[in-house]
Amino acid sequence: MDSPMCLVENADGELHVVPGAIKYLMGLNQQVVVVAVVGLYRTDIDLGFALGATIQSKTKGIWMWCVPHPEKRHHTLVLLDTEGLGDVEKGDSKNDAWIFSLAILLSSTLVYNSRGTIDNQAVENLQYVSELTERIKVKSSSAASSSHDDEEGGDAQFVQFFPNFVWAVRDFTLLLEINGRNVTEDEYLEHSLELRKGGGKKNLMYNLPRECIRNYFPSRKCFVFPTPTTPANMPHLDSMDEADLCGSFRKVSDTFCCFIFQESRTKTVKGGHKVTGRMLGHLVKTYVETIAKGSVPCLENAVLAMAQIENQAAVDEGQAVYQSGMEEVKALFPVAMGHISAHHLRSDHQATQAFMKRSFKDENGDFLKALAVAIAKQYADLLIQNEDASEKKCAALLEKLSAPMAQKIKEGIYATPGGYELYCSHHDNMVAQYRAEPDKGVRAEEILEQFLREKTLEKNSILQADKKLTENEKKIHEEKERSAVLEQEKKAAEEKRLEMERTMEDDRRSKDEKLKQMEEKMKEDLKQQERDFHRALECKMQEQKDLLENGHKEKKEGGGFLESTVMPVLRLGLDAANILFQYKLMKVAFMK
Repeated sequence: MDSPMCLVENADGELHVVPGAIKYLMGLNQQVVVVAVVGLYRTDIDLGFALGATIQSKTKGIWMWCVPHPEKRHHTLVLLDTEGLGDVEKGDSKNDAWIFSLAILLSSTLVYNSRGTIDNQAVENLQYVSELTERIKVKSSSAASSSHDDEEGGDAQFVQFFPNFVWAVRDFTLLLEINGRNVTEDEYLEHSLELRKGGGKKNLMYNLPRECIRNYFPSRKCFVFPTPTTPANMPHLDSMDEADLCGSFRKVSDTFCCFIFQESRTKTVKGGHKVTGRMLGHLVKTYVETIAKGSVPCLENAVLAMAQIENQAAVDEGQAVYQSGMEEVKALFPVAMGHISAHHLRSDHQATQAFMKRSFKDENGDFLKALAVAIAKQYADLLIQNEDASEKKCAALLEKLSAPMAQKIKEGIYATPGGYELYCSHHDNMVAQYRAEPDKGVRAEEILEQFLREKTLEKNSILQADKKLTENEKKIHEEKERSAVLEQEKKAAEEKRLEMERTMEDDRRSKDEKLKQMEEKMKEDLKQQERDFHRALECKMQEQKDLLENGHKEKKEGGGFLESTVMPVLRLGLDAANILFQYKLMKVAFMK
């Protein structure tokens, strides 16, 4: 992408997705790291993204720039820059909170810009944080009620899905000192977010935005940027070369960019599934359309909607992989059952791999079963085509080999004494030639059996007309012919039986392969759930430890600590058990 493009437009008081930007994301199959920049009006800064000079101030909404990730191979870095929040000249600021919420929903790292210092006013300006439970839901209403999880106090759930939080302070001119002690940027931020002890409305109002930031963003980082240039040059900042900026500003900018590149995680959704550009496009559409309808975006609903689209696409991709894999053997029809079976199993394996790579949250295995059914149908069609090709080839071969005998019958060669013996000699030679012909396919014996049965009347007529043979010899030859026909019937039946057994074995091996890959995917999902669970638990425990160390014991007395902090996180751990249970259900359903 040569330059940024508008992703979400804020026009006439309504939010709309920009089709061109969505189309670009839909074509992006790499996993994405999404960094969103938000800030108050007239505090936006470049921070290495070079967006400020490109986007006109009158343009509203969310802008996007996609670039190859400088450090993560096969990843795309998606940079989102939002319009300035709280612009009174804008006239209509009702979408500010939604834009802030979208930045959180879409990003893996959220950068919040402010100017000057992190004082009480700066914290209060981040008012949108205290509204997040009204703007974002983790679970759908039915799921939340059935699990007895309400969104209030369920901030442990938000921790699992919210981005890392980076506070970038522009034009910082103070010393990094607290009570005469030098502190780091992160310590400066934590000091600014400390809660006041005691009750009272004033303290509650003071603590509210700080508690929200601490609860929803336990992973926090701070960077303070000195003034980038002299006051005289500030109006021309966008047009200045980087080398002309203040050295201390460039140093902080470089450190900031290194942190973003190295610490920003790949964007994930509920369940730990990593997001591609295409999936991000689905999320943007779902969230913006939900807001446009006057509803509250729900992570679970958005992921389920995206899963439906992606899983159907995974089925289609699996079918395409299978079809492509079978083209090679299809061109060789007719082939032996072992040949087509080997190609089928290999293509089925590759198709399942393609499906597993793209699918997620196929909790009942419905889409995997749909793929299995589709592949089984394709395989059945190919078996029929192979049989038809075999029948056509065998019939043509027998017609060719029997043509000389048909001519001799017309010429009366066999209508003489001793003609039957000559006919049998030519007939046996023709059958031997037929059997010696390679690559006749799966119906070779069946077509031969049909051919021999059709020739029985012809053969018997020649036998009865042969004056050289006695009546007793004719009866012996008739019995011998009946035995030969029955023997060929047995060969044809055996050929059919072996084909059916091979087909059933292919079906069993196909199911086993899908269950194996399903189990491997389930194990990986479990590992991701564990990582998310431990990260959420560690964040919450550390937050509570900090509160206790700062004397806020009253907040967690009387078992409240377990109820409001540990229990919501432990509920997240139940997802691992749910995955195991879902896998067992899928296995039972899939084997039916």
